[in-house]
Order: sequence, then structure tokens, then C-alpha cells
Amino acid sequence: MSFKPDFSEVDEVRPSPNFNNRKRSPNILLQHYTGMDTGDAALERLVAEEFKVSAHYLVYEDGKIVQMVPEDKRAWHAGKGSWSDAPDVNGVSIGIEIANGGHYNGAPEYPEAQIASVIKLSRDIIKRHNIPAERVLGHSDTAPGRKIDPGEWFPWKRLAENGVGLWVEPEPVIEGACIASGAKDPDVAKLQADLAEYGYGVNKTGVYDKQTAVVVKAFQRHFRPEKVDGVADISTIKTLEKLMSKWKGSRSS
Repeated sequence: MSFKPDFSEVDEVRPSPNFNNRKRSPNILLQHYTGMDTGDAALERLVAEEFKVSAHYLVYEDGKIVQMVPEDKRAWHAGKGSWSDAPDVNGVSIGIEIANGGHYNGAPEYPEAQIASVIKLSRDIIKRHNIPAERVLGHSDTAPGRKIDPGEWFPWKRLAENGVGLWVEPEPVIEGACIASGAKDPDVAKLQADLAEYGYGVNKTGVYDKQTAVVVKAFQRHFRPEKVDGVADISTIKTLEKLMSKWKGSRSS
């Protein structure tokens, strides 16, 4: 059964059966890449009942926008993941799948027409649902270690410049001190506390363990994409501090 699209510039409605009812209103916008050879192949998977996956929208390379699930329904795009006060990301998010081959298909660039449509669609969703900038996320943010999309080449800076998401200029990568694996000191505790306060699912153990490194890698993929290695170097720590300062400043203004 078809439905009326939520966004006035949707090019096609292809209903997916893979959704259920929400318990809360959406307050996260989640960006994905499809990781498949073509947008058409991704669409057929997202609307096939047998695969039990879906998203609210799919944006093709040429900018075409397809809606598959109404925004007031819980699409099955995020899988197991969490963010801040949301242990069930699917339940509080709107998911945009972006046709892109992903890491395992050569990490192709996102075309201009596609990003223009992503920005236009995202801005409309953000406005209608009053989604905060810090809750415009990538799949990798909500599922560190399990998901790596939409990739470190996704133009987060460009989106933020157009009112989609939060961004600070990353601190340059330089040689110097970093928090060593297994370290246990106040710097580790502060790093974990800042990541957790922003929303990442990190345990505040006070030890720079494997889980912390995985979350740091997810942070880098979004906010310090020049080097994604899970090492808490000076650049990563200072970039996080800048982000926290900008976020807290925006909340108090």
C-alpha cells in the first residue's frame, strides 16, 4: 500500500514492509551508505520482506529521492546501536540510505547532485522534527566497530555549512604524545567522559581499552577523517575538545 511522502520533493514512493510502530518521536537523523553495486540493487533489498531491512529514504547518485517508509514509522535501518539516551536508534531516528559502493567497493566519491539532494532532504527533516545538530549522525557513530558508513570521505563539513549537523575544523595531525593502549590516568577518564557526554556508547572504565579505541575510531571517522586509527593523539583530543565547546556553547546560546 502506498502512502503520501513526507518530503514534497520525493521523486518516487516504493513502500517497504519492513517497519513497525514507534514509541517515541524521532530526534536523530542517521546517514548511511548502501555499500552495494547500484542504487537499484539497494532499493530492491530495502523493499524486500525477506531481508528485514529498510530505511525511510534512498538517495541515488543523480539526486533522485525514493521514500520507502513513512517518517512516523520505525524503519529497520540502524540495527543494534545506541546514542546518548537512545538504546534503540531505530526507534528515534529517520534513516537516509545514500547510494554508494562503500569501503569494499573502492570508496567512490559522493556526486554533487547526490549531496545536494541529501542536504535538501536533511534540512527539511531537521526543520520538521526539530532535530538538534549534534544528533545528525553516521551509522558508524551509533554502532562503533560494527558499522563504518557513510565513511570518512563523506562530506560532513559541507553538510554542516548548509545547516545539517555539527562540525569543527579538525586539529592537524602531528607527531607527538598520545594515550597509550592500556593507560589508566585522568586523561583517559576525561576522554571517555567527553565521548559519552556527546553521545557515544563508551564505558567509562578509566582505562584506554579496546572498546575505547573502537569508539575513538568512530569519532575520527566523522570528525577527524584524515587519520582513522583509533589512537587518541593530540589532534583527536583537541578536536573533541573543540567539538564539545561548540556543542555546549550552542546549547547555552
